[in-house]
Amino acid sequence: MMRKMIRGAAALATAAAAVVALSGPADARPADDWAGCPYGSVCIYPQDQNPAVKPSHVFTSYGAHNLSNQYGRHWVLNNQYGGATASLCTGYDGKNCGSPIAQGTGVYADLGPVNSITLNRP
Repeated sequence: MMRKMIRGAAALATAAAAVVALSGPADARPADDWAGCPYGSVCIYPQDQNPAVKPSHVFTSYGAHNLSNQYGRHWVLNNQYGGATASLCTGYDGKNCGSPIAQGTGVYADLGPVNSITLNRP
């Protein structure tokens, strides 16, 4: 009887270990940087850096991010996933925003009139 219980416990432990080994984190995604912009981020590059190589600003959280001292043309790349967009806004705190920038795309924009950028949930 004791031998049967030990065998049953061993089989259960082996099955549980197999399930744990086969299941990874639910949100695991491969890192896929784009022009130095980390996967899941929106990046702004220095003025007139063309092509975009190394970002000067990296945003990772949803919501509005105020900008200052950004003049002239800059690349803005949306390297988010899951359908998340970004918008350039003429007002602070995400007010008066333009058309959304789709994930995996970028714009070469004059940031002089832009005072904030928003990262938008899908």
